[in-house]
Amino acid sequence: MMKKVLYSALLGLTAASALGATPVYLDDTKPIEERVEDALQRMTLREKVNIIHAQSKFSAPGVPRLGIPEIWCTDGPMGVRPEVLWDEWEQAKWTNDSCTAFPSLTALAATWNPEMAMLYGKSLGEEARFRNKSMLLGPGINIYRTPLNGRNFEYMGEDPYLISQMVVPYVKGVQSNGVAACVKHFALNNNEINRHTSNPILDDRTLYEIYLPGFRAAAQEGDAWTFMGGYNLFRGEHASYNPILMNDILKGEWDWDGAVVSDWGAVHDTPSAVKGGLDMEFGSWTNGLTNGASNAYDNYFFAEPYLKGIEDGTYSETELNDKVRRVLRLTMRTVMDRNRPFGSMGSDEHVAACREIGEEGVVLLQNRNNLLPLDLTKTKKIAVIGENAIKMMTVGGGSSSLKARYEVTPLEGLKKRIGDKAEIVYARGYVGDPTGEYNGVVTGQDLTDNRTPEQLLQEALAAAREADVVLFFGGLNKSNHQDCEDTDRKSLDLPYGQNELIEALAKANPNIAVINISGTGVAMPWAKDVDSILQAWYLGNETGNTLASVLLGDANPSGKLPYTYYASLDQCGAHKLGEYPGHKGIDALGNEVWDMPYNEGIYVGYRFTDKNKLKPTFPFGHGLSYTTFEYGKAGIDKAEGSKEDEFTITVPVTNTGDRTGKEVVQLYISDKKSSVDRPVKELKGFSKVELAPGETKEVSITVKGSDLGYFDAEKHAWVVEPGVFEALVGASAGDIRTKTKFNIR
Repeated sequence: MMKKVLYSALLGLTAASALGATPVYLDDTKPIEERVEDALQRMTLREKVNIIHAQSKFSAPGVPRLGIPEIWCTDGPMGVRPEVLWDEWEQAKWTNDSCTAFPSLTALAATWNPEMAMLYGKSLGEEARFRNKSMLLGPGINIYRTPLNGRNFEYMGEDPYLISQMVVPYVKGVQSNGVAACVKHFALNNNEINRHTSNPILDDRTLYEIYLPGFRAAAQEGDAWTFMGGYNLFRGEHASYNPILMNDILKGEWDWDGAVVSDWGAVHDTPSAVKGGLDMEFGSWTNGLTNGASNAYDNYFFAEPYLKGIEDGTYSETELNDKVRRVLRLTMRTVMDRNRPFGSMGSDEHVAACREIGEEGVVLLQNRNNLLPLDLTKTKKIAVIGENAIKMMTVGGGSSSLKARYEVTPLEGLKKRIGDKAEIVYARGYVGDPTGEYNGVVTGQDLTDNRTPEQLLQEALAAAREADVVLFFGGLNKSNHQDCEDTDRKSLDLPYGQNELIEALAKANPNIAVINISGTGVAMPWAKDVDSILQAWYLGNETGNTLASVLLGDANPSGKLPYTYYASLDQCGAHKLGEYPGHKGIDALGNEVWDMPYNEGIYVGYRFTDKNKLKPTFPFGHGLSYTTFEYGKAGIDKAEGSKEDEFTITVPVTNTGDRTGKEVVQLYISDKKSSVDRPVKELKGFSKVELAPGETKEVSITVKGSDLGYFDAEKHAWVVEPGVFEALVGASAGDIRTKTKFNIR
């Protein structure tokens, strides 16, 4: 590959020399738009068509004659995926493509810390740049509409404001390395079941208020260089080339100048893709060339069929030129930027970033009797129980599966941290998924266990009875129908009989902490029976070290839930009011689709539980600490203003405990008198503050009056109505500590 790129560059220099001066498109002192136009006018029609579709599984050819390099993409949003063969998904079997596996994006969102998002994006971008990638296929920012979505672990939660605040620094961090972030999956990829035929049905108000804000922030504030469409449909057309999403909204209303990339295998016909705003086609058909000429890259929808359509007048070259401009712009921002840094791979700094992000993202959900952090002066025997204490999690889950340089399991991390200060006894408890392979990447683990469930149970109970403390490591994994692409979960319950096992363990030893490793919420019917619950996520390379640090108190947990932890699916509007996973229908062309009405509308997550006065297991924004925080009375800088004004809410927060900790102060706004139905409250600001014991800081959060409106579908505009608004400040959506009011005239 490198020889090919160098040869292309050499050809470009030769062409430049022949012209007697450096062509404008190769002169990086010139404005990028001048360079794009200069390159465009030099390209043949065939070169224009070539540049907008793949030449291999993960690359597009560029223009060798002009020295315009190839574009190379890579999964994924949580680590740089290992190399695959040119035409196949099979591993290339390189020995130098192991990456740093970072925590899942749910864990990142749970930090509620944009600085962590910047660190994450910068670190990940450095690894992609070191591997000479032009485009990183991430981040994923689709809304958690249902906890059953198999891809939730790749996304950033249920709230559009939180997602917007976290995606922008992530994108900027990645692109600071000259690597394009590819924000996905635009839009409404809220389930994996029937994902190629799912047709969400929702109104414009719901679309604009809930499902678009994160993408708008990525496009307008993050200046993301690429977007990826979803597999799903929207109003009858596939998302990857949906004219409403791509042309009207992304490129029209948002005035975005980047390139739209198809998901792999998401393109189905040439006419729709040409007209619908798609710019680059990747991954059509399962194998590139191995199935013969019918699947060759030249027969992609954006290849020979498009070229012939232009030649016979079916399509205009005007549409093609717009696509080529966007791809050239992408190329010049990435591989043709001589000043982009060289990047780094698997550095000590990346390991430290993985650990820091994970420690900030772990959420302490419950801590009765202050069981955590463990006190090794009193705790001499610890029973570690559960498959997730020993199972590696970086492999599996779909396209985000990684070939990590190493992975520390929770049991290994605890043993390393505790040493001989306490005895650790391990019992399996249950057998879930004993495998450790995905797409040719293997963990090297063989967790096969032929004992009966009763034998496993009795061993676990015996260990629990003899221990001072029980640490149960369970949750989900990255197998089908759990946290995994292309399948949704079948139930909110924990799999493999874990609920019954936890209840039995709690009876055997009341000093029990449950460490739930998952990327989404699970039912916890046993919550009242256990002392402590930790939401641990998938934490990458440093999983074991991160969890040991939190469990032993080296790090004080400060994560907050980025979604509502439902007690049952009836508390989720998508299931209570919707028709998940939809019903079978037929589109205008006679194709099967799965229509999925979003009957809950704007009432997603805490908006639904608030409206219906439901008590979830844990509310959105919830998360405890090993210290405690007291909120004073909220104040505001002005009692009245116009919608063009900014309003600054302040509140003193004091650490009333005995150790340093971080608190996420959350600001929700309630429109007290609206002419339309509006949520009880909506997140409009937050600030993470670190406080020493006894320390007080005044936290200030500013909101714009223009951001407090609703979307009027008839006017196709945001409307801020005059009247009284209430600012509610608290530690979660279910724990409001202080309020103040202001008026918009």
